[in-house]
Amino acid sequence: MMGVIMNTVAVLIGGGIGLLFKKGIPTRIIDSVMKMMGAVVLSMGITGIFKGENSLVLLVSIVLGTIVGELVDIDTRVTKLGKRIETKIGTGADGFTQGFVTATLLFCIGAMAIVGSIQAGMRGDNSTLFAKSVLDGVSSVMLAATLGAGVLASAACILIFEGGIAMLAGFLAPVLTSAMIAEMTCVGSLMIIVLGMNVMGITDYKVANCLPALLFAPFITELFSHIGMG
Repeated sequence: MMGVIMNTVAVLIGGGIGLLFKKGIPTRIIDSVMKMMGAVVLSMGITGIFKGENSLVLLVSIVLGTIVGELVDIDTRVTKLGKRIETKIGTGADGFTQGFVTATLLFCIGAMAIVGSIQAGMRGDNSTLFAKSVLDGVSSVMLAATLGAGVLASAACILIFEGGIAMLAGFLAPVLTSAMIAEMTCVGSLMIIVLGMNVMGITDYKVANCLPALLFAPFITELFSHIGMG
C-alpha cells in the first residue's frame, strides 16, 4: 500500500502548492502547461494502448462498457458527487466540480493506476505507482492552480480506487491472466488518450461513462480465448 499512499500524498501536496501559487501564476503559463500536460497524457495513452493483443477485445469492451456507462450515466453521478463534496465543505470556488471530476479521471483511469495497483497488491512492487506519483504530483499543481480545491478532493478517490485494487489483487491473482491485464491496460489507455484530448481542449467527451469497459475487458478476453478468437 506504500505506493498508493505516496500517490495520494503527492496529489495533496501538489494540489496544495497549486492553490498556494494560484494567483501568482499567469493564466497564459497555466494554459500552456496544461495543454502540454494534456499532450503528455495523450502520449502515455498511445504507449499503453499497444499493450493489448486483440483489438476485438478493445472494440467489444468499449462498446459494451460505454452502453452500460451511458445507461447508468456515470459522468452525471460523479459530477453530482463533486457538487455534494463542494456543498459539504462550503466552498464556492469556481471549477471545484470540474477539478474533482477531471483530476479523479486523470489520476484513477489508465495503465499506471490499474497495473501499478495490481503489481503492488500481487507482488509488493510499488515502482509503477512511485513513478505515477511524480507525474500526478506535477499534474496536480497545474490542475489546482487552474481548477481549484476540487483537485485535492480527488486524492480520496485515489486512495479508495488504487487501494481497493491493491487489496483485491491478492484474491484476483489466481484468476487474472497476463492477457487479461494487457487488455485492461489497453482499454484504460484508450480512455487516457481521450482524456488527454479533453485536457488539451480538443474534445469534451464524458470519459467516465466508458469506465465499465474496464470490467468487461477481462471477461471478453477469457471468452474469446475459449472460442478461439484470442
